[in-house]
Amino acid sequence: MISNHQWNWIAAAVGLTLVTAGMVRAAERAAEASKLNVGDPAPHFTAPADDGTTFDSKDLLGKKILVVYFYPADLTGGCTKEACAFRDDLSKLTAADVEVVGVSGDTVKNHQIFKETHNLNFKLLADPDGKLAKLFGVPVKKGGTVTLPGPGGKPVTLTRGVTESRWTFVIGKDGKIKYVNTKVNAPQQSKEILAALESLKRAG
Repeated sequence: MISNHQWNWIAAAVGLTLVTAGMVRAAERAAEASKLNVGDPAPHFTAPADDGTTFDSKDLLGKKILVVYFYPADLTGGCTKEACAFRDDLSKLTAADVEVVGVSGDTVKNHQIFKETHNLNFKLLADPDGKLAKLFGVPVKKGGTVTLPGPGGKPVTLTRGVTESRWTFVIGKDGKIKYVNTKVNAPQQSKEILAALESLKRAG
């Protein structure tokens, strides 16, 4: 038989769970409300890239269409499929005047390992404190650590500062948001962007 003390403990635990769930939902609603939408001016941003340079979005203004895709973690399953799809479709995207950058809470070193492991051919930007994600309204959770096969199949352990949601934005040459996807199908995202760009082109 459950004592009054045990009932009180159970009630407190259930209450804490409900409060926590409510806080998570509130955070998700806040992120959704703050996210950038089609037609909004894109924020100017800089971030360290895997090649040791500092990426500056102003350098592409008026010159290139910029695809900024946020993803949770280097080397993990869905993120690898998404990155490899961008890799395989990059020539088509480049032909459409597009530059692709991936963003996660991983470090520059993590990104270098990710790129080497999968022969990625575009820049990855390090956002370990989630500042860049916040600019775009992308939800961020606590970081984590993964141990997965790296270059040559040798296991590597990567620790990221934050875990960012899988969202994608396309910024036009005019500096405005042209496309937003918050329900990304990781393996198909590059093709969905190509289709979206074609639709935008037809619409003038």
